[in-house]
Amino acid sequence: MNESFRKYMKVGLVHFMAYPSTSKGEGPILETLRRIAMDEYFEVVEMTWIKDPAVRKKARQIIETSHMEFSYAGMPRLLLTKQNINSLNGEERLQALANVKEGIDEAYEMGAKDFAFLSGKYEEPRKEEAYQALIRSTKEICAYAKSKGDMKIAIEVFDYDVDKCSLIGPVALTQRYAKEIRREYDNFGLMVDLSHLPQLRETPAESLIPVKDYIIHAHMGNTLVKDKLSPVYGDEHPRFGFPGSENDVAELVEYLRVLLDIGFLNKENRPIVSLEVKPYEDEDPELVIANAKRVLNLAWDQV
Repeated sequence: MNESFRKYMKVGLVHFMAYPSTSKGEGPILETLRRIAMDEYFEVVEMTWIKDPAVRKKARQIIETSHMEFSYAGMPRLLLTKQNINSLNGEERLQALANVKEGIDEAYEMGAKDFAFLSGKYEEPRKEEAYQALIRSTKEICAYAKSKGDMKIAIEVFDYDVDKCSLIGPVALTQRYAKEIRREYDNFGLMVDLSHLPQLRETPAESLIPVKDYIIHAHMGNTLVKDKLSPVYGDEHPRFGFPGSENDVAELVEYLRVLLDIGFLNKENRPIVSLEVKPYEDEDPELVIANAKRVLNLAWDQV
């Protein structure tokens, strides 16, 4: 591609993945956010919960001062508390819903463009029951968000049998689900992730084309699924090109081409497409981020 990727997308970085010590809503949030905000490569920063209201206020100031956009990732709120919005236990489902609503409040407080969450685990014999519970929860989430403003709501598509083992999920069920929710709520859409495609055993074309009308946010990352004994097996988001892993420049090229072909990447309404990479053991986060930027540059040249 001869034109800059900036004409087709807003490149972001998932803050709490690049700096894992912040994923619990504590730690060096402001210091690490400032590093990202100082890097003009990124137009968007994706962050999760920030437990201290004073830190939230300062984080918003950093984001606004640096002319960045903010996306709220609610997934850690559910994963770290082991809550499930499609639980068949009514009390547990309502607890998870309350957690998500608190996240939506926080996202509005921070001026977020969108709020993302994920579906929970399920038992195969009761899959349809879990699906209906997810439908009920999602409609309530979308209605709650809509009552407070115009922020978009996105569910991230995860694996169903590797790591997170989420209901959403395989492309056929994802398509059914997105179609059902979108009929009632226009503030809803899908978040797709390159790192999850090998876990789903789907190609970019297989995974993205059937749901092209519902995608509103995308991630670019890596995974390793060939070796279950690997310390980064599953949904660990190692740097691109990590030994034995699935995604590098060529895979990102294919992913971006499909996103371009389906019209997701476009000049009229540039979407958020964020890099999501995590340091392994004592790897320097700054080097891992530099790796991701370099891979995106190389990939875009071939799109």
